[in-house]
Amino acid sequence: MPLRPLFVTRLYEASLAEARDFASFNVELEDACRMLAAEDRAGRAWSREHGYGGYTSYASLDDLPKRASIFEDLKARLDRHARVYADCLSLDLGGRRLKLDSLWVNVLKPGAAHPGHIHPHSVISGTVYVATPPGAGALKLEDPRLPLMMAAPPRRADAREEDRSFVYLQPQPGTLYMWESWLRHEVTPNRAKGERISISFNYGWR
Repeated sequence: MPLRPLFVTRLYEASLAEARDFASFNVELEDACRMLAAEDRAGRAWSREHGYGGYTSYASLDDLPKRASIFEDLKARLDRHARVYADCLSLDLGGRRLKLDSLWVNVLKPGAAHPGHIHPHSVISGTVYVATPPGAGALKLEDPRLPLMMAAPPRRADAREEDRSFVYLQPQPGTLYMWESWLRHEVTPNRAKGERISISFNYGWR
């Protein structure tokens, strides 16, 4: 067919579970996340005040790689993937580099969700998943052109993934997603009986 894909949105997907040490790595990562949720009173207070259904360290802790070696290990793994993704996006960094600006823990309780948002002031954002029990909320990605489609009809139910207005991703422990920070996304309600644990991050151009 005479079609040319233009202005493509590229999602980066990998799995940390492919590493030999993943089982022990993930156990330690989950323990560290739950420790923060138990001890970070400022983070719990912020979560309550802002209607976050669970715990996030987003507004309370900005130095996780310095607090625990497991987060430093995670940063090293993420840095490698970020370099690959930046190359896939043909980013011209002009002698500068992408730097991990922020890394935060999310512990989402059953029934909770996270509304749609973007990550301004960043280049690449993403999430790695630590615990995703059956029924855990999906990551929902939104076509960034939607605000411009004032008179467009909806997509067919059998539309190809690349043609859909929304894409729902169901991660597993170890799944890593990266996307350009302007891509609007959200977490659908957590229908699992247990907590959904993930770690999100931003890379800036420094």
